[in-house]
Amino acid sequence: MSSIKIGVITASDRASAGIYEDISGVAIQETMKDYLKSEHEIVYRCIPDNQDTIEETMMELCDREGCCLVVTTGGTGPAKRDVTPEATENVCEKMMPGFGELMRTVSLKYVPTAILSRQTAGIRGKSLIINLPGKPKSIRECLDAVFPAVPYCIDLIEGPYLECNEEVIKAFRPKQ
Repeated sequence: MSSIKIGVITASDRASAGIYEDISGVAIQETMKDYLKSEHEIVYRCIPDNQDTIEETMMELCDREGCCLVVTTGGTGPAKRDVTPEATENVCEKMMPGFGELMRTVSLKYVPTAILSRQTAGIRGKSLIINLPGKPKSIRECLDAVFPAVPYCIDLIEGPYLECNEEVIKAFRPKQ
């Protein structure tokens, strides 16, 4: 198997209970296949909207599974059960607020309720964690906006080299 692992976490009470299909987690996995030329393995988890469970799952994917990138979906709104950003802040050593700022800016072009979204990103060890909204269309719009910076961020935290499919998305790396 490849040494590059990408974690995908869906935080949803209903999807984790099997009440409905997790189309958001699938959308992230499909986007990663489109974006990355590098051979990689997806480590997928669909869990309830519970802060302790989200934190434990993030730590598992970063620390034990060795995922260089963990992308979450769900739990970023203002509802009482939406606690993914809090979980992210608790497990990260460094927060990367620019990711959330850019994602909200992009989403505001489509819906005025983007200001209700609290997605963020942070660094845990050699892993970048990015919180995304729950709708597949929004997931792709947000990832299209922030992903050009992801491979270089992973370089800077001493993760594996991610090569992008330049026909789909271009990674930005400063010239050496």
